[in-house]
Amino acid sequence: MTEAAGQPQNLTEDWNNKLKLAQEMLPLISKLHRENNAVTSIYGRILVGMTDIEIIKAHRYARRVVARELPLDATLPIMRELSTMDLGTASIDLGRLAKNYSRTEGVELRTFLEEELAEVIGADSHRVPRDVVLYGFGRIGRLLARILIAREAQYGGVRLRAVVVRKKGEDDIVKRASLLRRDSVHGAFNGTITVDRENEIIWANGTPIQMIYSDDPGAIDYTAYGINDAIVVDNTGRWRDRAGLSRHLDSKGVARALLTAPGKGDVKNIVYGVNHDMIDDSEQDRVLSAASCTTNAITPVLKVVGDRWGVKHGHVETVHSYTNDQNLADNFHKGARRGRAAGLNMVLTETGAAKAVSKALPEFEGKLTGNAIRVPTPDVSMAVLNLDLDSEVNKDDVNNYLRRVSTDSDLRQQIDYIQSPDIVSTDFVGTTHAGIVDGLATIATGNHLVLYVWYDNEFGYSNQVVRIVEEIAGVRPKILPERKDPQDIR
Repeated sequence: MTEAAGQPQNLTEDWNNKLKLAQEMLPLISKLHRENNAVTSIYGRILVGMTDIEIIKAHRYARRVVARELPLDATLPIMRELSTMDLGTASIDLGRLAKNYSRTEGVELRTFLEEELAEVIGADSHRVPRDVVLYGFGRIGRLLARILIAREAQYGGVRLRAVVVRKKGEDDIVKRASLLRRDSVHGAFNGTITVDRENEIIWANGTPIQMIYSDDPGAIDYTAYGINDAIVVDNTGRWRDRAGLSRHLDSKGVARALLTAPGKGDVKNIVYGVNHDMIDDSEQDRVLSAASCTTNAITPVLKVVGDRWGVKHGHVETVHSYTNDQNLADNFHKGARRGRAAGLNMVLTETGAAKAVSKALPEFEGKLTGNAIRVPTPDVSMAVLNLDLDSEVNKDDVNNYLRRVSTDSDLRQQIDYIQSPDIVSTDFVGTTHAGIVDGLATIATGNHLVLYVWYDNEFGYSNQVVRIVEEIAGVRPKILPERKDPQDIR
C-alpha cells in the first residue's frame, strides 16, 4: 500500500512531533493565563486547561473552519512571542492570528502581533469581579453555575456567589451538590465539589456558593452574605413580565435581574451578538430577558441572511428535545399534547421563537411563523428556516458566506458552520455557539432558501446568557484579533 500524495511517510513520527509541540505549548498557555489574564483559543476552542492531545484535536478542528488542519508549528511561534509580551485581559484566537499572519509578506511576527493586539498591550489585567446570583437551580441553572465557575477561573470578571431555591428536605444541599457534580447529558463537573452543611455552602473548585432558601424573590438580604450590586439570573421562568421580575430588585444587594426565558411586555429580549448594544444603564434595563434557546439559535443566522439577501417571509420549524415541562408518562398537563409521554412520542406544540425574533430584529416583525416538534432526545435541537428572499441565491454562495461569517465576523461566537456527512445531534452536546449551520443540508432554489441550524438548547444557550451577564457587568473580555461586521464579508 502506498502513501497518499502529501501524507507523511511515518505517521507515528508525525504524531510524536505534534505531541512534542503541544507539550511545549502547555506551560506557555498557563503562563499567559496566570500572569496576563489572557486566554488563548483555536477558533473558539479555549486552550486553557487542555491536555496535549486536546490541543492537537483543537488544531485539527480547524479543518472544519478553514478546510485544512492548523499546523502546530504555525501557532507555537505565536505562543512563544505572546508569552513575552505585556498583555492585559483578552481572549486571543491563535487560529485567526496564524491565518492573518500567513497572508503577510516580509513582516516580522513580533511587529505583526503588536499591531493585531495593540488594544491590550500594556493594559491592566486586574479585574474586580461582579457578584452573580442564580435564582433557581434546574437544568439551565446548574449549567450556568458550571460556566460561571469556569469563567471566573479564566478571566476573573464574574463570580457566582449564591443560589436561591425552595428547600425540599433536610438533604437539599447534598442533593443540589450531587446534581451539579454529575449530569446525565453533559457529564461530570470538571473539578471538585464539597459541601459545608453547617454553613449551607457548596464549594466548587474553590468557589464558595451560598445556598439561600427562599420562595420570595423580593425578601432576601443578600448583603448579609457579603453580596452587593449583584446580577440575579432568574432561571425559574415563574415571572416573565416587568412587575414580577422587578420583585428581585426589592431585595437588598441586587442591581439587575436577567430572565432565562422570553420576556413579556416591554422587557427587552436580548440575543447576545445581535442586539446586546441596546442594553443601557436606565432604570428600565435593570430588568432584562435573554430570550429563549431557539430565538438565540436562529436570530443571528436570520440577521446575516436578511442583511445580505433580504427576507420577505418565512417559517421556522424547531425539532426540539423534550424538557422538564413535559410528562414522563401520559398524564394531565395544562398544555395541549404536552401531557403525553415525552420519551415515547414526537409532540407537536407551539413556539414563540418566531415572534420573539422581532423583539431583537424589528425588521422581521410579521414575517415569520413557527411551530415546534418535541422529540425523544434529552438535549440538542434543530431549527429549519424556510425562507423566501428578496433576491436569488445559490447553495454555494450561501454556504461560503455563512462559513466566512462563522470564522471572520463579530458573530463567530454565535454562528458556527459544519459540513460533515455523518454529523448527528449528539455531536453538538456541549457546543458554546448559539447555533450551527449544517452546510450539507442547505437548499437554495431561486428566491427560496432552507437552512438547517443545530443548537445545544441547554449549554449553547447558557453560554449566551453568561455573555449577557458579562456585558451587564462590564467585564466582557476583548476578543482579538478584531472580527469584521458580517456585511463587510464578501
